Amino acid sequence: MRKNIVAGNWKMNTTVPEGVALAKEVNEALKGADKKCDVVICVPFTHLVSVADVIDQNVLGLGAENCADHKSGAYTGEVSAPMVASTGAKYVILGHSERRQYYGETAETLREKVALALENGLTPIFCIGEVLEERENGTYNEVVKAQIVDALFNLSAEDFGKLVLAYEPVWAIGTGKTATAEQAEDMHAHIRAVIAEKYGKEVADNTSILYGGSCKPSNAAELFAKPNVDGGLIGGAALKCADFMGIVNAF
Repeated sequence: MRKNIVAGNWKMNTTVPEGVALAKEVNEALKGADKKCDVVICVPFTHLVSVADVIDQNVLGLGAENCADHKSGAYTGEVSAPMVASTGAKYVILGHSERRQYYGETAETLREKVALALENGLTPIFCIGEVLEERENGTYNEVVKAQIVDALFNLSAEDFGKLVLAYEPVWAIGTGKTATAEQAEDMHAHIRAVIAEKYGKEVADNTSILYGGSCKPSNAAELFAKPNVDGGLIGGAALKCADFMGIVNAF
C-alpha cells in the first residue's frame, strides 16, 4: 500500500534558530495529532544537524532540499548524498522546478543524483511538472512523461519503488494559481499510467504521488480526496506551523 505523505519544502527561508524553533513546533503539534499521513520537513543544509537533534523522526521525517551529483571531490559549495545521510536525514528533494529552471539541472544530472541518494539510503522526492506555456499548448502530458522516462527509467523496479514523486505544475508555484483538483487528478493518473507501462501495475499502484502547486489548508482536503493524489509537497504554507498542520489534518 502506498503512503499518504505531506512534505514541507522550506526553500531558502529561516535562519538556523528560526528553523529549529519551527521544527520543534511542528514536532510538538504532531505528537498530539491523530495524523493519517507521514509528515516530512525538508530544510536548508545548514539546518539539518540542528533540526535532527530536536525532532523525533518517528513522528516527523527529515529531508534535504537537494544533493550533489557527485559523491565527493573538488566541488566547492556542493553537499553530497553521503553528507546529507550523515546528518540523520532520510529524504531528499530532487528535480524541483526551481533547480531545473535556475540551475540548469538536466535529466542526466538527475539520474546521478537519484542513484547517489538511493545508494546512501535516502528517499528521493522527485519533482516533475510543466510550465505555463506547456499547459496552454496542450503538451503537458508528453512533457511530464519525458521527465520521468529520461531521468528515472534507468532504475530497476526495486529501486523505482523506493521513490516518491511530486507533480508540481510550475505555473501554480508561488503564483497563487492552483491546478483544480480535477487537473491534479488527471495528471496523477497519467503519471501512474506511465509508471505502469514500464514497471507494471503493482509498482505504479504502490508509488506515492504528491501534489506540489500552491497547496493550502483551504484546498488540501479537495485535492487529497482524489484517488491518485497521495499528499502534498508544500512550499510557503510549510513555514507556519498552523498552516502546515491544517494541510496535514486535511487527511
